[in-house]
Amino acid sequence: MAEKFDNLEEHLEKFVENIRQMGIIVSDFQPSSQTGLNQKLNFMITGLQDIEKCRQQLHEVNVPLEAFEYIDQGRNPQLYTKECLERALAKNEQVKGKIDTMTKFKSLLISELGKAFPEEMAKYKAIHGDDPPS
Repeated sequence: MAEKFDNLEEHLEKFVENIRQMGIIVSDFQPSSQTGLNQKLNFMITGLQDIEKCRQQLHEVNVPLEAFEYIDQGRNPQLYTKECLERALAKNEQVKGKIDTMTKFKSLLISELGKAFPEEMAKYKAIHGDDPPS
């Protein structure tokens, strides 16, 4: 998969360089530079065709719209990935805390129910096992 991205990156770099060179030719256009401009235009067309071929190879790649919003705001799209990971870690800690709390509650509930209803809890423990979850 990485070679597909490397291939696209290479074609994009060539395309950008060709556009830069074409801009130089156009900014100081002389009738004698028409041949060079035509050649750069043909390279631009070829470059767009190469990029299109790369696009077809990467059709399965999905980019979240939020990443494009980061780019539009002039922010580094890698910050999007970093912030997503930070949010996932925070949510993971939250869920882990809830699971720990519920596990402790279940253990305490079984203990207290065992004191209040010893016969019923003996049946419960026979069905579900003697050791309450820790």
